[in-house]
Amino acid sequence: MPSYTAPVKDMQFVLHDVLKVTEQDIPGYDELEADFTSAILEEAGKISSEVLQPLNVVGDKEGCVLENGVVRTPTGFKEAFEQMKEGGWTALDCDPEYGGQGMPYIMGTAVGEMMVSANMAFNMYQGLTHGAYSAIHAHGTDAQKATYLPKMVSCEWTGTMNLTEPHCGTDLGLMRTKAAPQDDGSYKITGQKIFISAGEHDMADNIIHLVLAKIEGGPEGIKGVSLFIVPKFLVNDDNSVGARNGVSVGSIEEKMGIHGNSTCVMNYDEATGYLLGTEHKGMRAMFTMMNEARMGVGLQGYAQAAVAYENAVIYANDRLQGRAVTGAENPDGPADPLIVHPDIRRNLMDQKSFVEGARAFTFWGAHLIDRHVRGGDEAADGLISLLTPVIKGFQTDKGFEYAVAAQQVYGGHGYIEEWGMSQFARDARIAMIYEGANGVQALDLVGRKLAQDGGKHVMAFFDLVKSFIKDNGGNEEFDKAFLEPLKAASKDLQAAGMYFMQNGMKNPNHALAGSYDFMHMFGHVCLGLMWAKMGKAAMDALEGGASDTAFYETKIATGKYYMARQLPATGMHLARIESGADTVMALDAANF
Repeated sequence: MPSYTAPVKDMQFVLHDVLKVTEQDIPGYDELEADFTSAILEEAGKISSEVLQPLNVVGDKEGCVLENGVVRTPTGFKEAFEQMKEGGWTALDCDPEYGGQGMPYIMGTAVGEMMVSANMAFNMYQGLTHGAYSAIHAHGTDAQKATYLPKMVSCEWTGTMNLTEPHCGTDLGLMRTKAAPQDDGSYKITGQKIFISAGEHDMADNIIHLVLAKIEGGPEGIKGVSLFIVPKFLVNDDNSVGARNGVSVGSIEEKMGIHGNSTCVMNYDEATGYLLGTEHKGMRAMFTMMNEARMGVGLQGYAQAAVAYENAVIYANDRLQGRAVTGAENPDGPADPLIVHPDIRRNLMDQKSFVEGARAFTFWGAHLIDRHVRGGDEAADGLISLLTPVIKGFQTDKGFEYAVAAQQVYGGHGYIEEWGMSQFARDARIAMIYEGANGVQALDLVGRKLAQDGGKHVMAFFDLVKSFIKDNGGNEEFDKAFLEPLKAASKDLQAAGMYFMQNGMKNPNHALAGSYDFMHMFGHVCLGLMWAKMGKAAMDALEGGASDTAFYETKIATGKYYMARQLPATGMHLARIESGADTVMALDAANF
């Protein structure tokens, strides 16, 4: 059986040594003293390891069951959800006006990583609710906020997002779900949605669905899409739960992973809905939820790799296989532990350097969101908008890759369900697909985000890297191990962008054929920047006389590994990009 221990010390390092949160000019960050954040993270780690993690395999084996129109969640889920609500964990970074604790988004991110690592399927129930809360908070009327948000913050009511239909996924302009205006200002929603995570379950008194639909007579395509609040049960004037609405579950999808989450086919039969935001501007409102969800999915990618890595390290230290090529390291035993072998070390270092780099990248992204939302910094908003497809696409691709790599450490035992490693790989796999498949993330990055606002956000990123290199040079060891590789990788990324500018206009396929490589190249540069920041913070701590020298020395060694063994991948991606689209588009469709 796998185990989970929250990486509190590593999170504290990112928050306080790297990001220096209490020194940031962001409202609320001055309260994030190390003792305060440690207390929160320790408690979150405790509930994650003691309550949520033991239910992970239960959810995987039992799944959800549809009985007479009601979904029954796996054994123990309902009781655990009550503990989550009672502890206030669902309200951590929500608006105090509606019962939230008002903490910065970065704290919700740190706690969220723990809960995703412990039980990804379970955490999705509250994660989707948080996204729906955010959409209503940003676009709802005062009356809508007063009606729905207090009980969504507490998770007495949960939330969903309904986009996909059987015939349309990414191309939402093709949707057929209709919204018919009523005399009282409401709408009748009719249609079918599929792949709806947490669409129906037995853990909340009501479920608030956010549904994309087209108002009759509106514009064609995506310009005619509006967003509606469609509760499972109608809400009475006193905010109590009323009559059942015209929404039902057709079936539960049978999936490769995340079995503990009820992924539903939802049928809307003249269900009463209420417009959220402006008519025909549904995508603008939904993107509030989708962008948050994409950040959350990027977190899921590395969080699954993190727990898989943690268990692989335990196994590599315990499992005796063969002898070290340089001589026995366990002479009293029949063999040496797996971890003595260089290829196992390579595998584990790949995992470790990715997980810790991705954690820092995601926390930095959360800090940018706080800088915008709490501090009104538009430049931070532009930067996180640019980086969101990188966080989502790169981290979920690599997260799955390294969950599989952790499984590989176990050899044949990794393929046997008894050891639990296959669940991490199966659960991680969905993160590459939902909230916009990763190919779409790459197209969004290259096709939209690079040129956004005249390209000023990507230029700001390059300036940020350049400034870091300039401001932190002068230490020979640091320059050679961290700054020189970062500078080279950043130049590769800039060269790729230049290639797109010079060739993409005359033949857009040259840009789009290289978009996936560009997304990965960008991800590597971002993790390279994070490792340079972490390497500098660790060296500064050692120079300052830090007592835990082993921790900081380990950070430096891990960072050096990433810079030497992973960051050079930017050269490969650049070569692919500069080969253009001709080889990609050479075959006729009939020849595949």
